[in-house]
Amino acid sequence: MSKVIAICNQKGGVGKTTTAVNLAASFAALEKKTLLIDMDPQGNASQGIGITEMQEVDIHEVLNLAENPDNVNYETIKEAIIDTPLEYLKAIVSGPDLAVMEIELVNAMSRERRLERVINVLKPAFDYIIIDAPPSLNLLTLNVLTAATSVLIPVQCEYYALQGMTELFKTIREVQKNLNSNLTIEGALLTMYDSRLSLCRQVADEVRENLSDTVFQSMIPRNVKLSEAPSHGKPAILYDVQSSGSQAYMKLAEEILNKDKN
Repeated sequence: MSKVIAICNQKGGVGKTTTAVNLAASFAALEKKTLLIDMDPQGNASQGIGITEMQEVDIHEVLNLAENPDNVNYETIKEAIIDTPLEYLKAIVSGPDLAVMEIELVNAMSRERRLERVINVLKPAFDYIIIDAPPSLNLLTLNVLTAATSVLIPVQCEYYALQGMTELFKTIREVQKNLNSNLTIEGALLTMYDSRLSLCRQVADEVRENLSDTVFQSMIPRNVKLSEAPSHGKPAILYDVQSSGSQAYMKLAEEILNKDKN
């Protein structure tokens, strides 16, 4: 049975999508059967693995299908699953239509459980399912948290790093209480770290002090190759496997795998 990791932070520009794409690619490089689900209407995770054309069936269509639980099975979902340049990495992409889903879900029955129905069908086929959540705390994000096994929170090494985290943790606690009692914190991931800057070091120390054991040992450096890779439609591991950013995400994947073994 697979592990479902939600990459979530309502604060933009913290490396959320970069983490979703590159963690998924790293798991795939380690020969773990991995599925990347893009739940952000901006579709940046889809673009980050080279999917630039609209797909006939995307996550919006799948969530619409899941309105009726009887419609959800692997045969009805599989046409939304597409190949990527990495053998072990598959994806379900997003598009602008997903933005409408927020309105469509407002009065829907079991509106927080649409994605959960889909994930439960997909779990047997994958070792890891990585979900790129929207950069806001809305109904789509609630769907992601309800369907997930754990939450990974990217935290940018800058002055306002912890701002907004209180609201996110409050949302996670509410989901644990009312929708998904099995949801855990996978960890906080320090991103855009530059050891030359005293502010980065101070923020890293502050995050570790406040979040203690939930902070990953792996840190993602500020790295040009990580920034360039999405414009080429490639995860960093395919754009420049030797780059510090690519290597950092491989270490993160290995850290998670090692933790899961224990």
